[in-house]
Amino acid sequence: MSSHATRNDLKSNAKKVSIEILNARLAEAIDLALLTKQAHWNIKGPHFIAVHEMLDGFRAEIDVHVDTIAERAVQLGGTAVGTTQAVAEATSLKPYPIDIYKTKDHLAALIDRYAVAANNARAAIDETDEAGDADAADILTAYSRSLDKALWFLEAHTQEKE
Repeated sequence: MSSHATRNDLKSNAKKVSIEILNARLAEAIDLALLTKQAHWNIKGPHFIAVHEMLDGFRAEIDVHVDTIAERAVQLGGTAVGTTQAVAEATSLKPYPIDIYKTKDHLAALIDRYAVAANNARAAIDETDEAGDADAADILTAYSRSLDKALWFLEAHTQEKE
């Protein structure tokens, strides 16, 4: 993919590494946003409204991170790749089942995918930092914190002691 001239003085290798990592996390974040909405629309059960509204908040927060991640890739002279076709090809998340409805099934599916995204974001922090892009590492740190909090909320729904 071509790069664009920029006066950002980050070393070219750091830019290349960060753009690649940012686009990988971008694809995952867009997928996570879409599957979160899939669950939001289709969840059924006694805790419907609480989970429905919680997921809406998660989606809104992910969207902010999607924009920030994409813009960093472009700031470095890259191209943000966020079409549905590119996301489907690049995401590391398992396809989300579209035939589930029970709250517990959606929670399990979401927990699996949020955990993968959170773990990948944490790894990306170190990778971009080691490449010399502290700003990308900072962006990914904020994203990681958000994912960890969402994962905690999701898991808390499944950890009730009897």
